[in-house]
Amino acid sequence: MTSPYHLPAGKALSGPYAVDVSPESARWGHAGLRVLELPPGGSHTFDTGDSEWIVLPLAGGCTVDADDDFGSDTFRLTGRESVFSGVSDFAYVPRDTRVTVSSSGGGRFALTGARCTRRLPARHGPAAGVPVELRGTGTCSRQVNNFGAADVFECDKLIAVEVITPGGNWSSFPPHKHDEHRPGEESVLEEIYYFEFAGHGSTPGLGYQRVSPSGHGRETDVLAEVRGGDVVLIPDGWHGPSMAVPGHHMYYLNVMAGPDPERAWLIRDHPDHAWIRGTWPEQPVDPRLPLYTAPSP
Repeated sequence: MTSPYHLPAGKALSGPYAVDVSPESARWGHAGLRVLELPPGGSHTFDTGDSEWIVLPLAGGCTVDADDDFGSDTFRLTGRESVFSGVSDFAYVPRDTRVTVSSSGGGRFALTGARCTRRLPARHGPAAGVPVELRGTGTCSRQVNNFGAADVFECDKLIAVEVITPGGNWSSFPPHKHDEHRPGEESVLEEIYYFEFAGHGSTPGLGYQRVSPSGHGRETDVLAEVRGGDVVLIPDGWHGPSMAVPGHHMYYLNVMAGPDPERAWLIRDHPDHAWIRGTWPEQPVDPRLPLYTAPSP
């Protein structure tokens, strides 16, 4: 099944960005994602415009310079070897700012963004401050790095987290959605999934992503084989499971934003599958998790 909401690696390539998803290209209102690849000694400058952004190292470290009419800030990000090796520090840069990302050693950096109205101060997010959560048990076990979760780090609209699913496990399960405004129960959030996989020797990893219609919005329907660098757009619908094939850990970066006045991640489980949560207390968490924890302060 092919879908306009599955963007294989290279499909969203634009200029210096290996991935460039904007509200315009996604045909929605808020969420955006860029993946910037820099050679050793490379740098890139961009204007944040009407969006707030978090600069998150995926591989390598960098320096982030943010300049605006009120002054300038510089953040030196230690980064990490890969998304499977550790939690990373990050930098938040506000709207209406000129930003330069530079890297002496080169690397790959995610720019997670959302259109916003409030202008918050530029800040450094230390790796030691990132809560690492283990979610689910048994074959539903996964690790969530809540660096930009709604209740962890202040943004105006942007919500962003990392999920690591051990090979053979299912995450984003039970399927859930956030495409209706139900105060206190469900948020309206556009969502982007960006994938990377742990290889085995010269064999790259892969996985599968399902999104099914919920009766709202565009009736999004996706059943995709996903590989490193792929993106799945989720304007609406039940999303999950995200399945990692045996032998290959799966990473995805979630970027979310929406029109609701409250910045909150409120989801509704699919009624046919919500019962699975009741089985989790009977099973242990996958012993392979956590792959790592946040460093000590």
